[in-house]
Amino acid sequence: MNELIKKQLTDAKLTMEKAIEYCDSELTKIRAGKAMPSMLDGIVVDYYGTPTPLSQIGTVNTPDARTLVVQPWEKNMLIPMEKAIRDANIGLNPQNDGILIRLNVPPLTEERRRDLVKKVKEEAERARIAIRNIRKDANEKIKRTKSEGVSDDEIKIGESEVQKLTDAFIVNVDKLTEIKEKDIMTV
Repeated sequence: MNELIKKQLTDAKLTMEKAIEYCDSELTKIRAGKAMPSMLDGIVVDYYGTPTPLSQIGTVNTPDARTLVVQPWEKNMLIPMEKAIRDANIGLNPQNDGILIRLNVPPLTEERRRDLVKKVKEEAERARIAIRNIRKDANEKIKRTKSEGVSDDEIKIGESEVQKLTDAFIVNVDKLTEIKEKDIMTV
């Protein structure tokens, strides 16, 4: 196989892996009824005028399956942390006891579970679209190699390899989606 086509395949594979990683991180943020420190990953606190991720100014623990505990490293950050959690609108009500913040994760209703599964499917579809766009870009770049002396047969082989990559990565997205849906629907 031509070196230019191999480079395009490698680039496409790396970009598709990044799309899978992003999808996985987005799916992790969708809560499944269990308390997980990653639920607070997107929360940014005003730390002396600088927007800082919550995890960088305190520790987040899960003492049990339904509770998150946030303990700031500086006691005076309790109120800004509590405000940031409230403003993030993640459906959790912070309880400040002067030392740490407790977040009780309510059990999910059947309707809420279905809504979360819809969110999971939307996120999975975004990942599939991203992978298909990567395929399209890779195929266009492979077709452009014709001007550099690559034969039509090599171009066809390259395009079929890109399709194989695409199919494999879409299967990965489907597996991630299935695992998350099962996690959400398990009571």
